[in-house]
Amino acid sequence: MLTSPGNSPVRIGTRGSELALWQARHVAKLLWETSGCASELVVIKTTGDMILSVPLSQVGGKGLFVKEIEEALIAGTIDLAVHSMKDVPAFLPDGLVIGAILAREDPRDALVSPRFSSFSSLPPGARIGTSSLRRMAQLRHKRPDLRFESLRGNVGTRLKKLDQGQVDAIILAAAGLIRLGFSDRIREFLSPELSLPAVGQGALGLECRRGDDRISRLLSRISDPETTACVLAERGLLSALDGGCQLPIAAHARTVSPGEIELVARVLDVEGVTLLEEHKRGSAGEAARLGVSAGEALLARGGQALLDSLLPNSSGHSPAAPSRTSGTD
Repeated sequence: MLTSPGNSPVRIGTRGSELALWQARHVAKLLWETSGCASELVVIKTTGDMILSVPLSQVGGKGLFVKEIEEALIAGTIDLAVHSMKDVPAFLPDGLVIGAILAREDPRDALVSPRFSSFSSLPPGARIGTSSLRRMAQLRHKRPDLRFESLRGNVGTRLKKLDQGQVDAIILAAAGLIRLGFSDRIREFLSPELSLPAVGQGALGLECRRGDDRISRLLSRISDPETTACVLAERGLLSALDGGCQLPIAAHARTVSPGEIELVARVLDVEGVTLLEEHKRGSAGEAARLGVSAGEALLARGGQALLDSLLPNSSGHSPAAPSRTSGTD
């Protein structure tokens, strides 16, 4: 097993977007503050960064925003990877682990619009820009009168398209807007009842090689136990459904009392007609199992047939049908 030299700077693998670089620099700052450890950033372009002409749901494959970074980690050219946890597939490559999950930023979705102050104030036929089937399905469930348009690109690119009038509003993760200093652009934080977040939304995960004792010790000092338990519950659901955030799967866990968490999970069809929801409550020490239990319950209630109906079949890949893949939204 490759390990990182004890006194050398930690090589942090990251995507090159403004948000990804902010996240990587944040991790570097935490490592310096907690361990006096210097870092260097290694920018890696992923498949998801290179394919911008079509919706991610039509690209196929898992880990579109993490695969190349994980390959660098396995090869030993970086020591750890910084990911938005909502981009990380349910199952990791052999030899890699999530060594830390940092304290979570606001996990909610946010409405940004120059003209409309809230989701309820959007007129019929308003054009909503989003790349997320999860968001489209949930918002269609409440407002089938709205029009949804695929919107790719980083946060700045999407805001620019909004300001140019290509759409009337966009829906983004509040965490990304807050981290990049765009809090003033948020017109409304969408309630989880309206738009339940993606699995891991708002949380940063640090992936490393199994057995790299130096990196594991460094990461143990910056991991947040409460966020870790909540994200493990959400990812337990993801593993049970064998899905990613390019399927209409949503989940959010929160601490309700010391050592106890509550998980809300949803599965929908793309049009938002069918919405299945499951609530689970249990010990933080059994967080992953709690998520698996929620996933199994959803599958038993019709979620299996619903998810299977979204996958490509022998007749070809329908433009509306996503593949079971992860992707940023």
